[in-house]
Amino acid sequence: MANHKSAEKRARQSERRRERNRQAKNRIRTLEKEFRSAVEGGKLDEGKAQFRGVEGALRRAAATGLIPKRRASRRVSRMAKRLHKAGQAK
Repeated sequence: MANHKSAEKRARQSERRRERNRQAKNRIRTLEKEFRSAVEGGKLDEGKAQFRGVEGALRRAAATGLIPKRRASRRVSRMAKRLHKAGQAK
């Protein structure tokens, strides 16, 4: 446990940041799952709307440093590819 006043403050800040980051990552994972279920279920219109939401969340997470920019781009690219492929199958 922290002994100095500044170390105690840093511990409090770290805990708050950890919780905020955890919630943001969980939200992104949930949005990705909803997107996948919509596309795999054949609901392309819903999938397109979900894609816009997930892309925005990923880009925002990358801009704030929650995840690396390349990871966000890679995930967006793979989702776009999946959405396109589902549209071709129809």
